[in-house]
Amino acid sequence: MQPEPTLEELRGLVADFQPGRGHVMPALHRVQDRYGYISRAAIEVVARQLNTTPALVYGTVSFYDDFRTHPRPETEIAWCSGPACRLRGGDRIREAIQQTLELPLGGESEDHRYGLHVGQCNGTCSEAPQVWVNGEVVGNLSVSAAIRLAREVKGE
Repeated sequence: MQPEPTLEELRGLVADFQPGRGHVMPALHRVQDRYGYISRAAIEVVARQLNTTPALVYGTVSFYDDFRTHPRPETEIAWCSGPACRLRGGDRIREAIQQTLELPLGGESEDHRYGLHVGQCNGTCSEAPQVWVNGEVVGNLSVSAAIRLAREVKGE
């Protein structure tokens, strides 16, 4: 896991954003693109740079599913919650993966090797039911294939 960025690094990263110009989202995207997540310190630096409150910046971070407040695990499984996946048995796929990984949705292993979260439909519905492993579609899953995938991720 990479160390948290320093305040100096964060300030330099968002120095060209200005208050009153709608720069909250672009500043947050820049931080996350660089570090992979938005730390508490980053929220405060962005708020100070844009002359707003940390609460407003945190509200933006927590509202949008794409923003993260902690580093990603080495292997991240996103379960598709879209209608096509659900109609084709996606809930059974989710349950099988959760049981195998012994994680709730939004959970991560203690050693940060793998995690599981809800993903939003990305339009690859022909692959339903599916998950994304580190952004790559793994589709047309059966329950047994989902269990095999989860065991592989877990290292069993």
